[in-house]
Amino acid sequence: MSETEFKVRIARSMAEIDPAGWDACANPVRAGAGAADIADPQRERFNPFLTHAFLNALETSGSATARTGWTPVHVVVEDAAGAMLGCAPCYLKTHSMGEYVFDYAWADAFERAGGRYYPKLQVCVPFTPAQGRRLLVAPGPQAEAVQAALLAGLRAVRSQTGASSIHITFPVKSEWEALGGKSFLKRTGKQFHFFNRNYGCFDDFLADLSSRKRKNIRKEREAALANGIEIEQVTGSAITEAHWDAFFSFYMDTGARKWGRPYLTRRYYSQVGAAMADRILLVMARRAGRYIAGAINFIGDDALYGRNWGAIEEHPFLHFEACYYQAIDFAIARKLSRVEAGAQGEHKLARGYGPVETYSLHEFADARLSRAVDEFLRQERLSISESIELYGEHVPFRRDLAREVD
Repeated sequence: MSETEFKVRIARSMAEIDPAGWDACANPVRAGAGAADIADPQRERFNPFLTHAFLNALETSGSATARTGWTPVHVVVEDAAGAMLGCAPCYLKTHSMGEYVFDYAWADAFERAGGRYYPKLQVCVPFTPAQGRRLLVAPGPQAEAVQAALLAGLRAVRSQTGASSIHITFPVKSEWEALGGKSFLKRTGKQFHFFNRNYGCFDDFLADLSSRKRKNIRKEREAALANGIEIEQVTGSAITEAHWDAFFSFYMDTGARKWGRPYLTRRYYSQVGAAMADRILLVMARRAGRYIAGAINFIGDDALYGRNWGAIEEHPFLHFEACYYQAIDFAIARKLSRVEAGAQGEHKLARGYGPVETYSLHEFADARLSRAVDEFLRQERLSISESIELYGEHVPFRRDLAREVD
């Protein structure tokens, strides 16, 4: 089938898209996968954020909607019979909040020069700085042509809406490398991830650290559980509406103080919990008979993704315990290969999380803006590379392991 035989359409909501068709493109089942495939770190594995259920909950809960500046314009490619071959989660944005790849300076400079930066197109998972495929194409002989059709669809939407640009944020490295040669500008960033070196328990992880870092972490964990604090890990059917009520109060209290306006609604947590409870881990802290803090994580096939945290009481090191150490415990117990603990956070380095490169892609309709951003990104990529190398020299592992871990 040639590219001209594809049908490219725009869906104004996830509700307009067949869930099974979307999920078959987003998380395709690899038939006949053997041990070698499972051990391959480049093999695509289940990503909870790409599921129809997750993205639909963001929209139907009122979290990612036109009212909040996230107008859905998802691109879908179908064959002549209407079967879905590819899709891309895309939003027409009127601001740059909730993206974690910051372009405020670009917008300001372009508008001071007389341009109009917003609206723009954002190909991403809203409010979620976790890497994953963004041009979702089921494997097969037509995959390359379907990807080209998705790109053509995105550019058509940009033209029709008067958007200034297309931004693909937190794609996997293979997409970043491939699309970087197709008029997209390449950007890098950094995060800190924990990597499970086949540990049997948390003490095995501690044994890999330098003596000083090992002692510091033990002291932090002890301090976090002082004052009668207890930690619960809750997942699956054990998660109740009472848990969501408590967690949302933490999220709102902490979010209002940190960000000014939390992004997610109370309804979102109920909906995503009902749709995919087995892919959610809640870490809840209790003191004196009531919940006082918590962290939500999503569970992939090979990774645990830390998302939101909140607390209504301040206790030393409780944030580190709930967000980082409990996540490591869970990943080790589930034999997950890594923990992605969210954006930024150099303080994670001392707690066993190492620096990794993240990626984004940017295409501008205005050639002058494109040239200016391209020059900026050349310098920024060099700076990010140097900072990752520097952080790699300060990982908390024993000297005989530090180079191997890096």
